[in-house]
Amino acid sequence: MDKNQAIGLGLIAVLIMVYSMFFMDKPQPQPTKPAITTITDTGAADSSNAAATPINDSLALAQQVSSLGEFGNLATGQSQTAVLENDVLKVSLNSKGGKISEALLKHYKTYDQKPLVLFDEKSSQQVFTFQTKSGRTIRLNDLYFQPSAVKTTTVEGLPAKSITFTAQVAPGQQIEQVYTLREKAYQVEYQLNFQGMEPLVAQQPIMLTWSDELKRLEQDIKQNRAHSTINYYTADGGFDYLSASATDPETEKLEEPVKWIANKQNFFTAAIIANNLFASAEVHSEFNEADTTQVKLLRSTVAIPVQDVLTNKGHFTYYFGPNEYDILKNVAPDFDRNLELGWGIFAWVNKLLILPAFDFLEDYIGNYGIIIILLVLYIKLILSPLTYKSYISMAKMKVLKPEIDAIKEKNDGDMQKTQTETMALYSKMGVNPMSGCIPMLLQIPILFAMFNFFPNSIELRQEPFLWAHDLSTYDVFARLPFTIPFYGSHVSMFTLLMTASTILYTWSNNQVSTIQGPMKFYSYLMPVIFMFVLNSFPAGLSFYYFVSNIVTFGQQAIIRRFVDDDKIRKNLEEYQEKNKGKEPKGGFQKRLQDAMKMAAEKEAERKKRTK
Repeated sequence: MDKNQAIGLGLIAVLIMVYSMFFMDKPQPQPTKPAITTITDTGAADSSNAAATPINDSLALAQQVSSLGEFGNLATGQSQTAVLENDVLKVSLNSKGGKISEALLKHYKTYDQKPLVLFDEKSSQQVFTFQTKSGRTIRLNDLYFQPSAVKTTTVEGLPAKSITFTAQVAPGQQIEQVYTLREKAYQVEYQLNFQGMEPLVAQQPIMLTWSDELKRLEQDIKQNRAHSTINYYTADGGFDYLSASATDPETEKLEEPVKWIANKQNFFTAAIIANNLFASAEVHSEFNEADTTQVKLLRSTVAIPVQDVLTNKGHFTYYFGPNEYDILKNVAPDFDRNLELGWGIFAWVNKLLILPAFDFLEDYIGNYGIIIILLVLYIKLILSPLTYKSYISMAKMKVLKPEIDAIKEKNDGDMQKTQTETMALYSKMGVNPMSGCIPMLLQIPILFAMFNFFPNSIELRQEPFLWAHDLSTYDVFARLPFTIPFYGSHVSMFTLLMTASTILYTWSNNQVSTIQGPMKFYSYLMPVIFMFVLNSFPAGLSFYYFVSNIVTFGQQAIIRRFVDDDKIRKNLEEYQEKNKGKEPKGGFQKRLQDAMKMAAEKEAERKKRTK
């Protein structure tokens, strides 16, 4: 190597040294990653489950801390899970936000036999937000809370478990969330307290936004949607709801105070109840008909008076449980309305007549098909005097059929004149045609009460009987390779049996009835129409009507054996002889007869003018 080469190599070495010292980037230290731990119901931490929290961007973390202002020290921490559970309910809670992350009902399964999770973080989000005096909006979901150990305590003399989540803002200033679960209860008692926070929190309501994507829990999603909605109870108007049958998105703003809001499904409800009142609320419901995994999207926003939270009065109750009348009626005012028992008299029939009998039978009999049969016999026994009176009324009209046929033949198609003379005959013979209708009308409340009882009875849910796998939904005896409009693509055998028995019952009635013409045709057409309507209704309902028809048919066969038509005819003739020459007494029948006579005279005058 000559002199020039040695000098060149020396200069290159010096340049590399200077560049490495002043211009190359130094390696950056990696941020410390907090661990995730799990707390069991004994309050012990499980350090073996430690994992990385996904905070990879220190700049984003710094921005989050800055946006939280006085609460910035709560932007980082450990995400821990705690569990409260009893015999019927398991509730999981997360220290990130101090919120409920899952509610699992232990005694129920989904239609495909999976654990029934009524609330989880994937489909349901609850966000509490409040305003600070510095103008910031703080979400509890963004804050890390410190969980206590799960404590065993007593509430009103009942065993309970509770856990407290605490977020220390500054000395003497903290946010506290307390959850308490009693034994054998579906209610989770919840307290939200802002201790010493008056200097930080603005005098504006704390807002709770609850978005709930109802998961598909039942096989028949169409029926599930038709019975899923938001129910609520206001201090001024009482119980109200969004329409469950609405196909378009529906929103309701509630300016008056609200006691509770419930996300009600077919057989289950998730709700929040204020011990005092929510200041106001807004509720919203919508669904995508093409989505077969989600039933509906329900969203509620409620305003919590900030003074309640600042003065240790922010007490609430969550309900995650079944729509069972005996449970719901003890939760909150009118909370049992989350179980659809019908309106007005139909609801009272279910509450006072059907439910007590059903509960009594359920205590001794495990087969719900047999329970339905016994329920029919119980109701038929109560209604047997009305059934007897209705049959006797029809028998009276039957023995007068020769005279009625003679009136029809004499008037040759003049319907008004025929009806007038028929009513005069009834009056003369002491027959009141309404006496056969009134007993039937008195049975209508029970008939319609059943339309609400069976589709909403959780007791029948997933209970099999004969070929039906679930009495709370339609039975599928056969699948069709095509869809029949208004009928469907399946054959419900219980509906077919109900239709056949109804036609048999109609035929039996027509043997003792004077009904003729189009009305007789319609009496046979109606069962066929109901076959289309009820094909997708619960199997329990169709089976009830089938058994009811068979029992009624048997009742009439027995009554017929003890009713002598000749004796009825003799009694009518004695009444006619006794009251010969007397004017008919006043009353509904007399007014009806006079109205028909007047209508016949007007029709005769009209025909005379047109000739």
